[in-house]
Amino acid sequence: MRIALLTPMKPPDHPVPSGDRTFARLIRAALEAGGHDVVLPSTLRTWCRTPDDLAAVEAEASAEVGRIADTWLRGLAPDAILTYHNYHKAPDLLGPPLARLFGCPYAIVEASRAEKRARGPWARGFALADRALSIAGALGAVTEHDAAALSAFAPDKVMRVPPFVDVAPFRVSAGRVPETLACAAMLRPGRKADSVRVLADAYARIRAARPGATLTLAGEGPERDALAPLFPPGTFCGLLDQEALADLFARSSLFVWPAIDEPFGFAFLEAQAAGLPVVGGRSPGVVDIVRDGETGILVDPGDPDAIAGAVLSLFDDPARLAAMSRNAAAFAAANDLAAGLSRLTELMKRAAMVGARP
Repeated sequence: MRIALLTPMKPPDHPVPSGDRTFARLIRAALEAGGHDVVLPSTLRTWCRTPDDLAAVEAEASAEVGRIADTWLRGLAPDAILTYHNYHKAPDLLGPPLARLFGCPYAIVEASRAEKRARGPWARGFALADRALSIAGALGAVTEHDAAALSAFAPDKVMRVPPFVDVAPFRVSAGRVPETLACAAMLRPGRKADSVRVLADAYARIRAARPGATLTLAGEGPERDALAPLFPPGTFCGLLDQEALADLFARSSLFVWPAIDEPFGFAFLEAQAAGLPVVGGRSPGVVDIVRDGETGILVDPGDPDAIAGAVLSLFDDPARLAAMSRNAAAFAAANDLAAGLSRLTELMKRAAMVGARP
């Protein structure tokens, strides 16, 4: 099947790493592993920093629809359209008109809906995202939180499509260094920086109880200079490629991240793929990809005492830590690319049965 993949939030080849880029790449990889021909008809980002940006984005999207349609009319139309990530700040402005024009089955992965955005400054973006939800034949909800919100709007279209991970680059290590913590995060303003500050407080408490405990934080971003002084020198190791990140996880004993307002956090999945148990914040999306008490421990995202306590409890119980390591690797293996392909295939089948809604 020839599938057109649209990524209004961030295309797979975007230069800035993020969970959105990672998931877009994994969706493409899973579909291609299943023998599908995945095409990227556009790299247009409809993500808007402010509601005032929407008008310009809509105009650009209208021109892009015309360009793509001209190409598809020359015999290059896909068999189906799959959009990754549609919400009020990044509404899918390409999929709905193209699906209608070419009669393609149309589905959305990581569709989300926050009813509170129906009024106020983001009302236009919300309406545009809702239009895509209405036209799509199937909606893939990545988290239970998203599934509940979408089911209130279109219960007949919703299916769960939990996030998945390529486990091949990661490996379970039998030679981990005790009391070594790992973290991977983009150092951006907002909830990411807030999470790093909580992590700094938690790590100070951990070191007070375990002076030999170490933390390595992989990642880059505009807040690095402001955040680095909160940690001992050498904590930040910069942005790592996948191989180096896998090496970090292989030699660490625990992954820790407060995850304030985290949608779900791909680093949690990658860490578990490496057999690395997790101490994380109990955010709405994280509870779907970390099994509390089995593959890690989830606590209040903003509570450094709780985070430190969870880490120290696992340092004190090597047998429990080892069991969580095994469970984490098994959980990731059950959510690998093959599982992702199966979920996406079912989503596309549902979309094909319905077709694009008028």
